[in-house]
Amino acid sequence: MKIERIEGRGLPLRGNDIDTDRIMPARFLRAVSFEGLERHVFEDDRAADPKHPFDDPRFRGASILIVNGNFGCGSSREHAPQGLARFGIKAIIGESFSEIFQGNATMMGVPCLLADRASIERLQSLVERAPETAIAADIEAGAVKAGDLTIAAAPPAATRDALLTGQWNPTAMLLERFDDVRGVAARLPYVAGF
Repeated sequence: MKIERIEGRGLPLRGNDIDTDRIMPARFLRAVSFEGLERHVFEDDRAADPKHPFDDPRFRGASILIVNGNFGCGSSREHAPQGLARFGIKAIIGESFSEIFQGNATMMGVPCLLADRASIERLQSLVERAPETAIAADIEAGAVKAGDLTIAAAPPAATRDALLTGQWNPTAMLLERFDDVRGVAARLPYVAGF
């Protein structure tokens, strides 16, 4: 499935170096499946701050997260992007991302688009002032439009190409050619037996 465009309303989350421990606290990593993780996204931050953006009714139903620098740093836990995706986040626009977080998010179909600091500031401020603003992220054009504001924002080139060709999901790619997978497995002694 190609991902060419993501549309929705924005959820601005300010702050640099927001790590995966904050996105998904470690005590929720025991889950065998990822079911229910959306209930625990930023749980500790939200408990400490009753005005946390994830609890702000103005942003309820938003699907595009707008962040600052080094988002998703820390551990490589897949639970963080899983929780965000299950919460309803379909794309993240930010100044920079941890490479592992960005890869994990992309493999789930949640593109991480890069924009410069000034553009992120303008986008966050616009959404804070007018949370009803519709946002459209065009992967191919490398642009995000929100009301009258248009900013340059794109994933890294290889990720962009994978999204536009539908090759962002290695599991789906294997399933599409599963007869080939079976053929290779039948020839491998450690799979087929010795």
